[in-house]
Parts: sequence; structure tokens; C-alpha cells
Amino acid sequence: MDAAVLYNVFPQETFGALIAIYFYLTGLSAGSFVLSTMAFVFGMEKFKPIGKIGVILATLFLVMAPLALLVHVGQPFKSWHLFVHLNITSPITWGSFLLTLYPINCIIYGYYMFKENQRLTRLFGTIGIPLAIFVHGYTGFILALGKARALWNTALMPFLFLISAMVSGIALMILISIVKDRFFSKEKAINRDLVFGLGKMLAAMILIDLFLVMSDVLVLLVSHAEAQEVAHLILAGKFSVYFIWVENVLGKIIPALILLIPRFRNLATITVASILVVVGIFFMRYVVVLGGEFIPLV
Repeated sequence: MDAAVLYNVFPQETFGALIAIYFYLTGLSAGSFVLSTMAFVFGMEKFKPIGKIGVILATLFLVMAPLALLVHVGQPFKSWHLFVHLNITSPITWGSFLLTLYPINCIIYGYYMFKENQRLTRLFGTIGIPLAIFVHGYTGFILALGKARALWNTALMPFLFLISAMVSGIALMILISIVKDRFFSKEKAINRDLVFGLGKMLAAMILIDLFLVMSDVLVLLVSHAEAQEVAHLILAGKFSVYFIWVENVLGKIIPALILLIPRFRNLATITVASILVVVGIFFMRYVVVLGGEFIPLV
């Protein structure tokens, strides 16, 4: 007698909230580091007050980020395998070395910055810029190479990650600068030129980010059936509130209006805009990671 055996196999979540946190922290690190080089590498003296803060934050975030990754994998004591079992075609192999070299360079760069050795500060700052870009860019490549996931499998993904890293890094630096000047400086006076300068930079980056997001969504809407299903998921489905309202309306559009319209722009509103951006970019990571694998593979 023939028998039919049915298996009820539930789809497993490959990536989770910890991976979203990992991506978010590496983005904050990359953005903070690049901002710290504005004065010490590119000679933009206006940004010198955030140079030391930037490299400290970049290093701290790069220490915390791998912890989230190691907790997620479940066997953190086997992470050394990544350095001996190499696959040069895998972004994870490259990322393992980048995550080691980048924080070391941050420490050396910060050391010479505090020692006021301008030549070596500029040297290691220059070396650190591509390292910061690659460290966060490779995370976008990891997702982009997921051919079966329509939300991830786009050439825009590394650029989305890099631009959003700059957006979150600038917003965080605005907040840190305001807090430092208000509570930890002798004068108790906020550096308005610095804050407003960062605000203009933040507005420009938000517009670029919005353009990339819009391009990505439009392509999903006119692509194959699975891509259209993903587009529905983030525009009208389970992740629509996070994607439309938290990530884009509250996290990008409202801050951009505040920063671009002069009568809305002051220290208080720039502070609010920066807080919204920092929160919005976290939800960008959350939507991309969890939304990308929400629809089961068939």
C-alpha cells in the first residue's frame, strides 16, 4: 500500500534583529569616521571640533557591532574559522579581515590625532576612509548577493547602505556636538556654525537616500511577481508602517523639510530632525533585513 508522507517545514529566519543592529552600528561607525577626517585629512577646519569625537565613536561602534554578529551566529568561539578557511569570492571572508583591520586603523589614527601628529594623522585617516567604506559596503554586498530575495538582490543595496551610513553618522554627530557643547564645555555655548553646516550636509544626504529608495521601490513595482509581492509588503503589508511612516516620513522627509526650509531651521528643530533620522535609519536596517526574508521561498 502506497503511503504519502507530508512534512510541515516552517521557513527559518536566516537573519534577525541582531543582524539589523550589526548593520546599523557599522553604518554609524563608518559615518562617524568619515566625518572625523573632514578636518584632519581634508583640511576643513570648521569640522575640527568633531574630529576626536568621530574617531572615538567609530572605534566604539566597531567594537560593539561584531558582538551582535557573534551572538547571532550562536557559536562565537568558532569565529576564528573565518580567518583560516578562506573563500576569496565570499564577502564574509573579506569582511572578517576588514572588521579586524578597520578598528586597528581607527585606534592608530586616533592615537596620532590626540598626539597632534598631523602627518601621521592624515596618513592613517586617509587609509581609514576606504576601510570605512568597504566595511559597511560589504554588508550591502552580502544582502545583494541573495539572489532568491527580491528586496536584497539589487545593485543599489551597497549604495543604499553607504548613503544611509553617512545620513545616520551626520545626524548622530549633530546630537553629540550639541550635547558636548551644552553640558561639557566651559563656555556652555553650542557651535552654531558647525551644527548648521552639518545640517546642510545631512539634508543633501537625505535627498540622495530618498532618491535611491524611490528608485529601488519603483523597480520592485514593475519587476517580476515576487518583487511586486515584496513591494506590497513594504508599501501596504506588514512592514508598511515601519517603511513608510517611521523610516521615510518621520526619518527622512520631515527632517529634510526642517533642514531645507529656513523658517523651520533652528537649533531645537535641527536636534529633533537628527533624532528622527537616527531612529529612521535603524528602522531602514530593520525593514531591509527582516522584510527581505519575510516572504517564504518556494
